[in-house]
Amino acid sequence: MGRRGDGGGRPVTRRLADRLTALLGGPARARAVLLLAGVLALNSADAGTIGAVANQLEHDLRINHGELGLLSGVSAAVGAISCLPVGVLADRTNRVRVLVATVVVWSGSMLGAGLATSYLWLLLSQVALGAALAAAGPVVASLVGDLFPPSQRGRAYGVILSGELIGAGIGLLVGGNVAEALSWRYAFLLLGVGSLGLAVALARGLPEPQRGGASWIPYGAPLIPLADNDQDPAGGGASGSVPADGSVAALIDRAGVSPVESRTLREPARELSLWRSVGYLLSIPTNRVLIFASALGYFFFAGLRTFAVIFVERQFHISQTVLSGLVPIVGVGAIAGVVLGGRLADAALRRGAISARVVAPAFGFGAASVLFAPGLVSATLWVALPLFTVAAAALASANPPLDAARLDIVPGGLWGRAESVRTVLRLSAEAAAPPAFGFIADALGGGTNRATGLRDAFLIMLIPLLVNGVLVLVTRHTYPEDVATAARCEG
Repeated sequence: MGRRGDGGGRPVTRRLADRLTALLGGPARARAVLLLAGVLALNSADAGTIGAVANQLEHDLRINHGELGLLSGVSAAVGAISCLPVGVLADRTNRVRVLVATVVVWSGSMLGAGLATSYLWLLLSQVALGAALAAAGPVVASLVGDLFPPSQRGRAYGVILSGELIGAGIGLLVGGNVAEALSWRYAFLLLGVGSLGLAVALARGLPEPQRGGASWIPYGAPLIPLADNDQDPAGGGASGSVPADGSVAALIDRAGVSPVESRTLREPARELSLWRSVGYLLSIPTNRVLIFASALGYFFFAGLRTFAVIFVERQFHISQTVLSGLVPIVGVGAIAGVVLGGRLADAALRRGAISARVVAPAFGFGAASVLFAPGLVSATLWVALPLFTVAAAALASANPPLDAARLDIVPGGLWGRAESVRTVLRLSAEAAAPPAFGFIADALGGGTNRATGLRDAFLIMLIPLLVNGVLVLVTRHTYPEDVATAARCEG
């Protein structure tokens, strides 16, 4: 018997695919956002796998929580060191080729992890992964700016950033089950092989866009209307922050907000040297707060994805099989949060809420910190589960409008370097988080078989997350003039 279809004979899977494509804005947009989401999924899948196989790694390699945290943090540390030069590449070279090379290196790192025979070998594979990790953030941010109009970037980012959550879920579910059935080595090998497929898809399916808005993809476009990958990557001259579609810059212009003349560039932003551009980016008040806030959010997320499996198994005394059934529940909540976060902020923007892209993340961070706390201290899984799910949705909802806001306040010619500056702090936070969570948990007496140390570590780390929300909310006073200034600058 064939698969059930609709009245036109189309199978159910095809109808679902068509609906997803329509939801994402048509075939061209769907292909672009899904490929970029796949890139962001890779690192999260690796980190999620480490968390999923944590018990096996601690047993087989005879390591403690702190050493496990170091394993997760070293790749982020290496990425933080190497990402600034990558930002220059994102602003001046072919970005799709950089992504393809990055994914190939990622694949090799994961294959190396699967073949590791010692803790040192596994640690070195994560060092190689970190060198590739540096490219993802700057290149993806620059591509988003040149693929999607300003007023729709929150929505696009919502889907793209869901890749981070889906990747972490794949690492937790697939990695954990594969490790339980076979070995933790096969979990990494599976990721390595899958990464090669993504590299091929990127090379064939994502042409290099022109800079300055000439390649924005319209709704319903059947094919990506881009130049091929042999084009001059520095083509185009307008700042991507200059809107033509009712974006935040257009609203601010109509409201009569004036740019800050002392920060209005008199030369093309793309031509600034690395250190001049870093100085300029750090002179933007809103940008300073947003990159710090983003880093704090990822600090908590990095600790969470590394130790969540161990904590839940030991706090609630459940098996890997039961946990595998619970992870999708929390994961669906987080994905709903990241997708809706961008959409709702963009919708508020269309209704005239100029500061929606900074107010929404502030409430997301605050709500997450308040909701996680009772879940962590609960001794009953069915009380903690809904709290964790809603808290994960709130935490995830902050990132899409936050990332879209950073594109709003930076001239288009500096998008890659702006993301590199942010990525330095973000990856530094991600590098510090797992060791910090692990060592605090050990110091608080959790031991290797108790959850109390990890619980207390998570509770302590909720405090900066709450402060984070307050800091982001304050930027509603500086955000409008920073957007106006970026729109005045030449890309």
